[in-house]
Amino acid sequence: MNSSKNIVWSFILLVIVAALYRIIPGRPFGFAPQWAMAIYAGAVIKDKRWAFIMPVLSMFVSDLLYQVLYMGGISDMPGFYEGQWQNYLLFTLLVFVGLAVKKLNVFQIVTASVTAPTLYFLVSNFLVWVSNGTTRGLNRPKDFNGLILCYTDGIPFYKMSILATLVFSAILFGSFIFARNYRCNKYIQKIPGQAGSGTNRYSDYQNHYSVVHKTGHYHNLLHHNSNGPS
Repeated sequence: MNSSKNIVWSFILLVIVAALYRIIPGRPFGFAPQWAMAIYAGAVIKDKRWAFIMPVLSMFVSDLLYQVLYMGGISDMPGFYEGQWQNYLLFTLLVFVGLAVKKLNVFQIVTASVTAPTLYFLVSNFLVWVSNGTTRGLNRPKDFNGLILCYTDGIPFYKMSILATLVFSAILFGSFIFARNYRCNKYIQKIPGQAGSGTNRYSDYQNHYSVVHKTGHYHNLLHHNSNGPS
């Protein structure tokens, strides 16, 4: 199984975990991994079809579980609600924030982790304010003061969404970087005659990987060394 498939299957597992996490009783409202997953998908998964599908799939599965619990009288929160398609669309668009992450370093990951929930906060609360629905928001007046009140209503959720995105981004990207470095070390150990130059080989491999990890060549690089296929 090549690295692309490994990432996809790992992410499917994360989708299941994220969906189950949303239904844990007593979880702080807004503290969920979906923003981090959208960023991670855009930054890491080479196949962009999967990158855009995963966050929406996570939302749908978790909403479906919510709906089942609601219909069974176990939860008072329905899974499907008015204007839900807007949430799906917004989480899909947040993948573009991940696509803007060109290097997996702390600065770019933290920047994306703040940007994604901020964009979601601004756009989603605006959509709630302009909607004429009776089940969304607090029906604030359709004027500037009403818009400010609508944003004020969402601040507690916004704070939690930023905290959650920082935490889950650290988990997702940290796990990916750990796995990448582990593969680097395994690659170095498989090259004959490199005992005295492991550090340089590791550095060269990391630099090369930072360029090609989105292009589909990672699998080939792992399974071929200077003496041909291993």
